[in-house]
Amino acid sequence: MINIKEKKVFQISGWFVLAIDVILVALAVAYFVKLNGEPPLNFAFFSRIGALVLMGLTAGGFFVIHPNEAMVFTFVGRYVGSARQAGLYWTNPFCAKHRVTLRVSNLVSDKIKVNDACGNPIEIAAVVVWHVIDTAKAKFNVDNYKNFVAIQSETAIRQLASHYPYDSHDKDLESLRTDPDKIADKLRDQVQVRLEVSGVNVVEARIMHLAYSPEIAQVMLRRQQAEAVIAARQKIVDGAVGMVDMALKGLEQAGVVHLDEEKKAAMVNNLLVALVSENEATPIINTGTLYA
Repeated sequence: MINIKEKKVFQISGWFVLAIDVILVALAVAYFVKLNGEPPLNFAFFSRIGALVLMGLTAGGFFVIHPNEAMVFTFVGRYVGSARQAGLYWTNPFCAKHRVTLRVSNLVSDKIKVNDACGNPIEIAAVVVWHVIDTAKAKFNVDNYKNFVAIQSETAIRQLASHYPYDSHDKDLESLRTDPDKIADKLRDQVQVRLEVSGVNVVEARIMHLAYSPEIAQVMLRRQQAEAVIAARQKIVDGAVGMVDMALKGLEQAGVVHLDEEKKAAMVNNLLVALVSENEATPIINTGTLYA
């Protein structure tokens, strides 16, 4: 495949050429008006005819570019350049013209079903914000750059979703749901790499829909709830162990009471039950000795 890159086409101000055409037409009309009867077949007559023919040929070279638009030109099957600046211009009248928009566009992908990194079927959709930066690549390197953007974006979404789990309670493990900004950056990079050949720049790519597939949605909801409970319990236990350790060390350093290993074990048991239990603990006051 020949990689065509954008270059500037030969162009001059259309107003300048238009002024010349108007002058030529005015001179020709004035000459023919002065003629009475049969026109003489002399140099002046044929020069006026030639001026009118030249004016007709140059008319095909005018083109208008609107803001955030570009024009791509080809001559006898070869790319000769592009024009980007808005206004009225003139170029080779025998060039074929192809208009390309430079405006920012949104691509909203369809909801697609794919398996995440854990093998769970999920539904995912994304929005891709893009615009053309190289008109030659967009026009000649791919068949239809808009369809190319849509297909390659969907491919990138599928690949990204298969490399990350839907959700994760591990802070060090990235997931589609808990790290939307990081996932958006990775998705943008993947889409940009795929669209490089088409001369398209990806401004932003972000997941706009993310859910488990309907057939497993209820099961995965219960699983999420169970994982959340387990994660919360783990936090509670870790905190309780730290509090018990701090209490034992505080008592020993303050010299309030000296406990043997058996009484430490009993105290640890009581403190853990009081701290970890879901129900409010009921204290029991012991009026005897520790060994009673």
